[in-house]
Amino acid sequence: MQGLRLAYNYLRIGIMNEFQYRANLYIQILQTFIALGTGLIGLNLVFSQTSELGGWDRTELLAVMGVFITMGGIIRAAIQPNMERLMEDIRDGLLDFALTKPADAQILISVREFRLWQLVDVITGMIVLGVALSQMNWMITVWSVLAFFSALMMGAVMIYCFWLIVTSTAFWFVRVHEIANLFEGLYAAGRWPVGIYPTWLRIALTFIIPVAFAVTVPAEALTGRLSLQTWLGALTLTIVLFIASRTLLKFGLRSYSGASA
Repeated sequence: MQGLRLAYNYLRIGIMNEFQYRANLYIQILQTFIALGTGLIGLNLVFSQTSELGGWDRTELLAVMGVFITMGGIIRAAIQPNMERLMEDIRDGLLDFALTKPADAQILISVREFRLWQLVDVITGMIVLGVALSQMNWMITVWSVLAFFSALMMGAVMIYCFWLIVTSTAFWFVRVHEIANLFEGLYAAGRWPVGIYPTWLRIALTFIIPVAFAVTVPAEALTGRLSLQTWLGALTLTIVLFIASRTLLKFGLRSYSGASA
C-alpha cells in the first residue's frame, strides 16, 4: 500500500508539472501524427507490392502498428524517463536522495517521473487498434481480451526490466547512455511482426531485447495467433527478467557511493 500511495503522489506531481508546459501537448500531437503518417505510408508501400507479409495481411499489420504505438507511448511516458533519471543520478551521485527515503528503492526510482503528454501515443495506438479490429470484423471473446491485456502488461514489464538491467550497469560503466540510445532503433523493428526477420534477429528481438513480447505477442492475441504455450513462455520470461533486474539493481546499490559517501 505504501508503494501505491507513493506512486500516486509522484503521478500527481508529474501531471501537475506537465500542465505547466501545455505547449508540449501540441508538439506531442504533431509528432504523433507525423509518426502515424509515416507508418501508414510504409504500410501502403508494402501492400502495393504484396497481399501479405509473413502470413499477416494488411489489417492485421495495422493492429501490430496500433500495439507498437501504444507500447511506445507507455515506454516514453513511464519507463524511459525514470530510467534516464536513474542513470543521471548514478553518474552525478544524486541517488542518495532517493535511497534515504523510507520506501523500497526500486519502487521509488521507478515512479519519480511521468510524461503525461506521451499518453497521446497510447490513445492514438488504441484508436488505430480499434480501426484494425473493426476492419477484421473481430469477434470479442473473454480469452482474446484477457490474453491481449495480460500480454500487453507482461510486455511492458519486460521492457521495464530490460531498461532497468541496462540502467543498472551505470553503477560500473560510464557510457551507458549510448547503450540505452540503441533501444529506440531496435524498438523500431517492432513495427513489423518479428516472424518476418532472419532467425538471428528474431532471437535477439525475443530473448535479448523483448520487443517480440512487447508488440508481436499482444497483436497475436488479437488476431487469434497466440497459443497457450507462447503465453506461458511470456509469463515465465517476465518473472525471470523481473528477478534478474531486481537482483542486479540490489547488487549495484551495494557498490554505489554517492555524494554523501
